[in-house]
Amino acid sequence: MTDTTSKTPSRRRQRFPEISTRAWEHPADRSALVALRKLTGFDDVLKKLAGLVSERSIRLMFLATAVKTSERQFPELNEMVRDAAYVLDLEKVPDLYVSQDPTVNAYCIGIDTPIIVVTSGLVELLDEEELRSVIGHEVGHAMSGHAVYRTMLLILTNIAARIAWVPLGNLAIMAIVTALKEWFRKAELSCDRAGLLAGQDLQASMRALMKLAGGHNLAEMNVDAFLEQAEEYDKAGDLRDGVLKLLQVLPQSHPFAVVRVAKLKKWAESEEYRSILAGAYPRRSDDADTSVGEQWKAAADHYTTSVKESKDPLMGLIRDVAGGAATVGGKLRDTFTGATRTNGSSAPRDED
Repeated sequence: MTDTTSKTPSRRRQRFPEISTRAWEHPADRSALVALRKLTGFDDVLKKLAGLVSERSIRLMFLATAVKTSERQFPELNEMVRDAAYVLDLEKVPDLYVSQDPTVNAYCIGIDTPIIVVTSGLVELLDEEELRSVIGHEVGHAMSGHAVYRTMLLILTNIAARIAWVPLGNLAIMAIVTALKEWFRKAELSCDRAGLLAGQDLQASMRALMKLAGGHNLAEMNVDAFLEQAEEYDKAGDLRDGVLKLLQVLPQSHPFAVVRVAKLKKWAESEEYRSILAGAYPRRSDDADTSVGEQWKAAADHYTTSVKESKDPLMGLIRDVAGGAATVGGKLRDTFTGATRTNGSSAPRDED
């Protein structure tokens, strides 16, 4: 990693001295991270468990097979990662590598000394400001310590594969893996926010996500239409569509692109984002005093609000359950049998 304390961004953007990662972390992500940070010795245990996947080995592999950015190699990308570190006040900049791979991807790996990797496919797909948001996203991962998720997922997935012949044991591990994937999906939403703070160009951040879904032909796409598509996805027909969406998202490590765009735009329009830009944000000096209980409550409140505000029919059913609605069973039966209900009664059907 290289020192960048004397480097300034290529264009004027708000800088956030001493900003805590709690400023951009999604409530569900933040609550888990705060709890982990309170566990004395957790990092040491995890690093020992992760010893089979040596960071030294990974670094050597990228030194041998990818291009390390510098003032002489991919200098614009090198400036972007330095800029992101400057804006988010990260003293030591993660090394950035470009890997020859047509797949559009970027990731941050490593616990002790994180490195960022972007594929050639991503570099060719995005313009300067879009790339800035993606690199800021990965710097957010490095600062939040999200490599912990990847390491835990790798360890547990390997364990699950080895004990697949033990039904109950495998189910228990896979339940944890499923929970970790939900955690990681929220971490992605966190770092979309970090990318926005680093680039401070909402349109560029949204375009980058839209291109991940639709490719390079920007002239054929429209951010507003893509946001309308996100609204259509949220409404999602009937209960069957809601169940299908849930089943589709559970195996994913990342939220779907339309969901990410909608969530990011909502956060960019929030008082929380405006406060950060105005300089009112949590500082690292206060991290040690952060209450785990308060963070878990914030996460619970977020999920409650999400259910209340969602237009998804399945979430509507959950609201009914929470409210003690007596017709829930009838709604399920009628939805999956194709019947309709009027005033709580099944509609009459023609008999053969």
